[in-house]
Amino acid sequence: MTQRLVELARLFLRLGTVGFGGPQAHMAMQNDEAVVRRGWLTPEEFAQGLAVCEMLPGPASTQMGIYIGYLRAGTIGAIVAGVSFIAPAFLIVVGLSWGYFRFQGIPQLDALFLGIFPVVVAIVAAFAWKLSRKTIRQPVHGAIAIGAFGVAAIGRVSVPWIFLVAGLLGLLLARISGRSRTDHNGWFVPVLGVPTLPLFLTSGLPEVLSVASFWGGDRVAEFALPLTGFFLKAGSAIFGGGLTIIPLLESEVVDRFHWLTIDEFISGVAIGQISPGPVVLTAAFVGYKVAGFFGALIATVAIFLPSFGFIILAAPLLRRLTQTDWVRAFLQGVTPAVLGTIAASMLPLARSAFVQPSIAGSILSVAIGGAALTAILRYKTPTWMLVPGGAILGLVLGTWIMGVSSAP
Repeated sequence: MTQRLVELARLFLRLGTVGFGGPQAHMAMQNDEAVVRRGWLTPEEFAQGLAVCEMLPGPASTQMGIYIGYLRAGTIGAIVAGVSFIAPAFLIVVGLSWGYFRFQGIPQLDALFLGIFPVVVAIVAAFAWKLSRKTIRQPVHGAIAIGAFGVAAIGRVSVPWIFLVAGLLGLLLARISGRSRTDHNGWFVPVLGVPTLPLFLTSGLPEVLSVASFWGGDRVAEFALPLTGFFLKAGSAIFGGGLTIIPLLESEVVDRFHWLTIDEFISGVAIGQISPGPVVLTAAFVGYKVAGFFGALIATVAIFLPSFGFIILAAPLLRRLTQTDWVRAFLQGVTPAVLGTIAASMLPLARSAFVQPSIAGSILSVAIGGAALTAILRYKTPTWMLVPGGAILGLVLGTWIMGVSSAP
C-alpha cells in the first residue's frame, strides 16, 4: 500500500506541475499515464470514471485524479492523488497572487493586464460558444439559457439558486416527455441541497477589503468561516467544467461581498488560466486577497472538498449513477442555465476589458480579444499559451499607448 501511495504522489505531483492546457489536456495525460503506461485502470474503468466526473459538480480533471487514486489505493489513495495534483498549482497561484497585489498600480503591470483582460474575455466567450453547441439541442434548452441569462444579468438571484431551479425544470420536462424513469436513489440528493446550505455563513461582511498580509494571520479568525461556507457552496455548484465557476464567483465576491474589484477578479481568472492544474484555483487568489496564505489555503480546501466527497462516495456506485435517468435529466436542465449565467458574467468582464481611458487602449484591447477568440475557435490554440501572448502585447503596445496618452 505504501508503495502505491508513493507512486500516486509522484505521478500527480508531476501532472500538477506540468498540467497546462485545461481539463481535457489533464485527462488525456491521466489516461496516458494511468491506463496506457502503467495499466492501473482498464480503458473501460477510465471511461466509466470519466462519465461520472463529467456528470457530478466539480472540476472534472481533478475528480478524475481522485477517482484514479481511489481505485489504486482506496480512500487514502484518493486523498493522496487529489492533494498531489492540486498542491503545485496552489503554490504557483499563491506566488502569483502575492506578486500581483505587491506590484499593483505600477504602470508596467497595468499595461500587462491591458493585454491579459481581453484574452480572458475571449477564453470565456469561446467556452460559452462550445458549450452552446453541445447543450442547445431543443428550443426549451435555449429558453432555459435565455431565462438564466436574464435573471443572472439582473443580479437579484444567487447563481446556485438559478442552477437548482433549472435542474428541477429539467426533471419536470423529462417527466412530462416520458423519458425519465421513477428512481429513488437518494444518495445524490445532497448535490441538490448543498448550494443553499452555507448561505447563512456569508452575511454581515464588510463592504470593502484591503489586501491582507502575506500570511493573513490577523484576518484568518474573522474570515475562516465565511470563506469556508462560500467556497463549499461554490465547489458544490461547478457544473460543466472549471470555467463555470466564473458567474458564481463574480456575483458573490465582486457584487455581493466586495472582496475583489472587477479588475482584480479578471486578474484572478487570468492567473488561474496561466497556472497548471485546475482553473478553479482562482479560489486561492480570492482567499489570498481576503486573508493571505491561510485564506488561500482555506478557500482551496473548501472548494475541492465536495469533489473528494462526491468521488469517494460515488465510486462504489458508479454503475448505478451512470444508469440513473433522473440525474441526467437534472443536469440537462442545469447545463443550459450554466451557459446563460456564463454569458451574463461576460458583460462586466467585457466592460472592464474593452472600456479603457483612451480610444487607442480600447482599440488595442478589442483587437487582442478578437485575435484570441479567433485563435481558440479556428486554430485550436491552447488557452494557456494565449494569456502570456496577450500579456506581451499589452506590455509592449500598452506601455507605448499609456506613454503617448500621458505625454503633454
